[in-house]
Amino acid sequence: MIRKIPVKYLSQVKKKSEKLEKQVTKRTDKVLLRFMKEEEQLKNKLARIDSLKAQHLFVNSIDSLGNMKSRMQGKLGKLSRPLQTGAPYLDSLQNSLAFLKQSKNLLNQSKGVTDKLNGSLQSVEQLKDKLQQAEEIKAYIRERKQLLNEQLKQYTGFSKDLQKMNKEAYYYAQQLKEYKEVFKDKKKAEQKAMELIKKVPAFNDFMQQHSQLASLFNIQGAAASAQSLEGLQTRSQVEQLIQQRIGTGPNAGAAVSQQMSEACGKMDELKSKFPDLDNAGEMPNFKPDAMKTKRFLQRLEFGSNIQFQRSNKFFPTTGDLAGQVAYKFHKNGSTGLGLSYKLGMGTGFDNVRFSNQGVGIRSFIDWKLKGTFFLNGGYEQNYQPNYVTLPNGGGQQWTQSGLIGVSKKYKINSKMKGSIILLFDFLYNEHIPRTDPIKLRTGYTF
Repeated sequence: MIRKIPVKYLSQVKKKSEKLEKQVTKRTDKVLLRFMKEEEQLKNKLARIDSLKAQHLFVNSIDSLGNMKSRMQGKLGKLSRPLQTGAPYLDSLQNSLAFLKQSKNLLNQSKGVTDKLNGSLQSVEQLKDKLQQAEEIKAYIRERKQLLNEQLKQYTGFSKDLQKMNKEAYYYAQQLKEYKEVFKDKKKAEQKAMELIKKVPAFNDFMQQHSQLASLFNIQGAAASAQSLEGLQTRSQVEQLIQQRIGTGPNAGAAVSQQMSEACGKMDELKSKFPDLDNAGEMPNFKPDAMKTKRFLQRLEFGSNIQFQRSNKFFPTTGDLAGQVAYKFHKNGSTGLGLSYKLGMGTGFDNVRFSNQGVGIRSFIDWKLKGTFFLNGGYEQNYQPNYVTLPNGGGQQWTQSGLIGVSKKYKINSKMKGSIILLFDFLYNEHIPRTDPIKLRTGYTF
């Protein structure tokens, strides 16, 4: 017997769909405004050099961008051409809701469940239309950017303007991709519901008939998967086309293999440099900032670490327990703040006794050296309420530390990383009584 799907699934899908729709609308609206402003500036600049060229290049295009913006502001309408949203998970959500609409007995029955189901389905459909519109705008901007680069390269003084437009187009495409990645992150109720619904045999048949892939190839059920896909080139047709181009001599096969190897090598090189690109037309002609499209909260890394310090005649053995938050200002670097608590644990195995030995405030910065090794630096202030006054009047209630060292980070799971940090305190000589200059910390971030 299949368990009922919780109604909470519907509210979660509706909430995340509406959130993504607002984000896409806001970002697209901002991009269109900037692009229109930049094109207007290019038009005025070119008009002083070649007024006819400016009239030909910019009047119709600015109007087209304006029409796109108007359509984004109003109700969602049909597109001039069908486009894929690039979000397969969204397709799965839409089909799961459409299936539940036909099989309401799978839902926990409660007051207003039909309205909630219809509202969730409507939100997903609106989001899908919004993403399709964004893809259409992205494609237009990409084509427009390429046209302007080609038409204005004969003039001097436009390189900075074109570079600015190239950056705007590239980061817009990356932002859309980032939104879709965040959208795929499933909540607990959502993940459970998808697991339950996939156990229903009728749902798998429904997906084969109504999924985006099925509509693309006109597949109507599993039995139709063996049918000929009319209009697509077969392997033999491709081979015949190659033979017509390069001939059928003994060296033809070797020539094709060599050219294919070279092409694959170049493609692999480009993919390694720009793994997030969906289209060759989005290739940037500048060094992209990987953190540009990350929101503030996405740049934050939370973590904790622990270190131990041996006892001496003035202080017991202590363990420093710290929590921290770091802000990634660069793909290779981050800086942050932390708080620590110094826990006293006695003077040895024969005298274990827990006590409060103080608190600390930390600041730090780390920078990637190579691979999983990082350079670390930091400044700390530690408060010791039980400090000892020495016979000569020495002793400190507040001690400061200046730290520098290296760390090794390793992956624990998809969301958590561990770290081992080795630091040297170059202010240890100023501590009264003196402490160990070497500090070893272990911790994790997520």
